[in-house]
Amino acid sequence: MHIPDGTLSPQTYLPAWAVMAPLWVVAGRRLKRALSARAVPLLAIGAAFSFVIMMFNVPIPGGSTGHATGGALIAVLLGPWAAVVAMSVVLAVQALLFGDGGITTLAANCLNMAVILPFVSYGLYRLIAGRSPAASVRRLVGAGVGAYFGLVVAAATTGVMFGLQPLIAHTADGRPLYFQYGLKVAVPAMALEHMVVFGFVEAAVTVGALAYLARTEPSLIAGTGVAAPKEKTK
Repeated sequence: MHIPDGTLSPQTYLPAWAVMAPLWVVAGRRLKRALSARAVPLLAIGAAFSFVIMMFNVPIPGGSTGHATGGALIAVLLGPWAAVVAMSVVLAVQALLFGDGGITTLAANCLNMAVILPFVSYGLYRLIAGRSPAASVRRLVGAGVGAYFGLVVAAATTGVMFGLQPLIAHTADGRPLYFQYGLKVAVPAMALEHMVVFGFVEAAVTVGALAYLARTEPSLIAGTGVAAPKEKTK
């Protein structure tokens, strides 16, 4: 899902930067206030795991790549705001050092993979898991369903960004200046590949890691990895 430079118009990537800038500020503040010392190493490990798994890019029709992300796992363990920070750092390192995703499109990639993906994943996970025990099947099912649909929705929004380009950036005679395929091609190309293959990979990775942690560190699954926000002293 990494969008390279030259495929999105300024009409697309500049609003993405405008959206992501305040989200990064909010995410940093919430993480500083809520993340416990015990969870800091877990956040670092989660970011490293996400970095490694996203390096296995498979080219797909539509001008992008398909892959799992690990973002759902971070969201389930530490919350979606932690995933915003971790995934954004990973995407920035990949873009700046490895050319995996563009510089101008970094905010667009973060919007898809560091915001939409973890929030969709976490929302579905909480909806299904409820207050079930840490090692319950409900939590594993919720994590798998959340991971699958989080990735698919993020892939679809990536396809929308691609598909809008011929409509908003073209020459006087209608020739696209950036991405050349419209919504009818871009959205199915992105969404279907992730629905059929990569969504299941994301779900399997998330469920497998969660099942292991439920056996070895159930307190993390129960939510004690993230401390409650500190109350202000009067």
